[in-house]
Amino acid sequence: MTDNVVPLFKEPTTSTDTTPTTDPNPTPTAATVRPSRVWKRTARSLRMVVTHERTRTAARLVARHGMYVIGGTRITAKRTWDGRTGSRYERMIRAAEAAGNWEEAKEWEDRLTRFRAARHHRRMDLLKAPQDAARSALFGTGLTVGGLLAMGIVLAIANKDIRDVIAPISAVIEAIRWIVHVGTIVWGPAVTIGPWLALLALWGVGRQRQTAPQWALPAQQRDDAGAPITPSIVVTALRDLGIGPLRGAIKEMGDAGAGMLGPIRIAGCGVEVDVTLPSGVSTAEVQGRRRKLAENLARHEHEVFITLPTAARTVRLWIADSGALDEPIGPSPLVTDQTATANYKTGKAPWGQDLRGDAARMSLYQRMVLITGLSNQGKTAALRALALWLALDRTVEFRIADLKGVGDWGMFDGLATTLIQGPTDEHVIEATEMVEGLVAEMERRIQAPPGTVFPPLVGIVDEAQVAFMCPAVGDDKRPYGGSKATSRYFMAVRKIHNQGRAVDVVLWEGTQDPTDQNLPKLVREGAHTRVSLVLGTESQARMALGDKAVDGGAAPHLLRQGLDKGTVVVASDGITIPAGQASITVRTHYVDTDQATAVAERAKALRDGVTTAHTVARGPAVDPLADILTVLGDNPRVLTQDVLKRLAALNEDAYGGWSFLDLKRVLDGTGAEPYKSDGRMVIGRDRIIRVLAGRPDTGSASAAE
Repeated sequence: MTDNVVPLFKEPTTSTDTTPTTDPNPTPTAATVRPSRVWKRTARSLRMVVTHERTRTAARLVARHGMYVIGGTRITAKRTWDGRTGSRYERMIRAAEAAGNWEEAKEWEDRLTRFRAARHHRRMDLLKAPQDAARSALFGTGLTVGGLLAMGIVLAIANKDIRDVIAPISAVIEAIRWIVHVGTIVWGPAVTIGPWLALLALWGVGRQRQTAPQWALPAQQRDDAGAPITPSIVVTALRDLGIGPLRGAIKEMGDAGAGMLGPIRIAGCGVEVDVTLPSGVSTAEVQGRRRKLAENLARHEHEVFITLPTAARTVRLWIADSGALDEPIGPSPLVTDQTATANYKTGKAPWGQDLRGDAARMSLYQRMVLITGLSNQGKTAALRALALWLALDRTVEFRIADLKGVGDWGMFDGLATTLIQGPTDEHVIEATEMVEGLVAEMERRIQAPPGTVFPPLVGIVDEAQVAFMCPAVGDDKRPYGGSKATSRYFMAVRKIHNQGRAVDVVLWEGTQDPTDQNLPKLVREGAHTRVSLVLGTESQARMALGDKAVDGGAAPHLLRQGLDKGTVVVASDGITIPAGQASITVRTHYVDTDQATAVAERAKALRDGVTTAHTVARGPAVDPLADILTVLGDNPRVLTQDVLKRLAALNEDAYGGWSFLDLKRVLDGTGAEPYKSDGRMVIGRDRIIRVLAGRPDTGSASAAE
C-alpha cells in the first residue's frame, strides 16, 4: 500500500550549491507590465480631463455662481446688520479719525447717539405693544361686529327680510374661509419655491457687486483695461497695494474707504484725485509701488503719475485714459502762428502740453538750461524749439556749438553770430574758446558802469558730453575736457553759471546719458532749469533733476524709451508747476527740420542781417602762466598791479587790456591765486613754478580721474 502512494509535492533536488540563483535581468511578463501601463494611461487621461478647457470653463462657472451666492449672502447680512446696529456709524467715525477729520468724527458720533436713543425708544414701545395690540384688537372686533350688524339691520329693513341682519357677517366669514382655502393651496408651492427665490435674490446681489474672484469671471469681464476710474476702483487699488497699515485702515473703514479720496477731477486726457493716507502710511511707500498701483487700476505704469501736493500725508494720482498718452499732441504754435513773436524778459515759450492738457510755457529769462536724456529721444528737438522761439526776439544774440555736427542747428546759419558744427577735438577746442568768449563778454559787462543795459547773449552747447570727455590738451598744458579746475571748458561753464545771469549772459547745454564724468556735479547743479527725457536709472534721474524733484515724484527713468520721445520732466521755476510739486511732466511739440528752417527764416527777417562765424578767431598762442613766471623774474612775490604792467609790456596784444579780473580768472583753481602780503595783493613766484611743474603733458583731467 505504501509503495503506491503518489507524493503531492515535488521534493527539492539536493545540490551542493546552496546559493539561490537569481536572474539579474528578468524578462518582464504581462503580469508585471500591464498594471504600470494602465496606471500611466489612467493618470494621463485624468490629467487631460482636468486640464481640458471645457473642464476649466465648467469649474470657473461653478465657482463664479457659487461665489455670487456667498457674496450676496454676505452683503445682505452686512446690510441687515448695519440697519439694525450702529456699526455703520462706528465705521464712519473710524474713517474720519483715520483721515484726521475730527469735526466729521464728532458729527458722526452725534448721529450715533441719536440713533441709539431712537432705537431705545422703539424697544421700550415694543414692551407695551402686546397690551396695546390686545386692546386694539378688542376695540377693533367690537366696532367691526357692530358695524356689520348695523349694516345688516339696514339691509333687513330695506329688503323686509330679517335674515339679512346677519348677511354682512356671513359674507365676511365666507371671505375668510376662501382666504384660508387659497392660502392652503398656495402654501405648499410657496414653501418649495420660496428658498429658491431667496437664493436667486442673493445670487442677483452678488452678481451685481461682482463678488466672484477675477479668475472665475468671463474673459470679457476680466478685461477691464481702460474702464472709467471710480472711487471704489481707486480704494480697491490702494487696498491691494500690499501695504499692511493701509489695507488694515481701509478694512476698518469698510465702505467709507472712499472718505480718503478727494473729488475725482477731469484733468486733460485723464483724471486726477488726491488721496489722504491714514496714519502709519507714508507717501514714499505709495510712490514706491507705482507699477503695482497702475496694474490695480488696469493701466500701464506710464499712465499713472504719483506726486505730492501741499497737503500733508497726501498723494496726488493722475491716471490717464487708457492709450491716451500714445496719441500725438497738436503742432507747435511756432508753426501754426506765422505772426508769433517772443520777448526774452516777459514772454514764455510755447513748449508743449502738461498731462492735464494745459499749455506748458517756459520762461527763459536769465536762466541756465540743462537738457539731458538717452540718445535719440528728442533732446535736440526740445532744446532747439526753445531757441527758435527766443530767436523771434530780435535783441537776442546766439552763439552755438553743435558737437554732433549733423546739421540739426544748420538753420541758425545767418542767425547766430557763432555756429560751430562737428564732433572732433578741434570742434571741442573751438566750442571751448566760444564759451571762454562768453566769459570774457560777461566780465566786460560786469565791469561796465552800473545801470548799463546789455542785449541778451545766449550760448548753446549741444552734446556737451563730448566737450567734457575731450582728451585734447592746449599749448599751455591745460586740458580742454575733464571736470577738474584745470579744465578750460569746465571752468568757463562754471564762471558763466556763477555770474552770467546778472548781465544776461546765459548758457544752455544738451547732453545725453549723464554720468559724473560727462556731466560734472557742479555743472548740473548750476542750471536753473533742469530738464530730462527718458533715462535708464533712478540715479541718472537724480543727476538730471536733483534729489528734491525725484523724491517729490519726478520719474524720467520710468518713461518708455522710444515710445515717449519728446516727453520731458521739468524742474524749474520758469514753468508753472502745481503747488506742492517739485516737477512737471510735459509732452513737447515736435518741430521738424523743415518747420524749424521756416521759423528761423522768420527770425532772420526781424534782423538787419547777421554774419555767422564758423570758427573762433584766435590770436597768437600764449601761455599766461609761463608769461607770468617770466615777468616775476627772480622776485619771490610781486604786486598784482606790477604783474599786469609787466605783462602788458611783454605782449601788448595779448595782455594790454587785462585787468585784475583777467589775472584772477587765469589763476583761479590753479593753487597760485593772488594772496595778501602786508595788506596788498601779490603773486608768489614759488606757487607759479609749482603749478607749471605739475601740469600734465598729455591726457585730460577726466582721464586722470
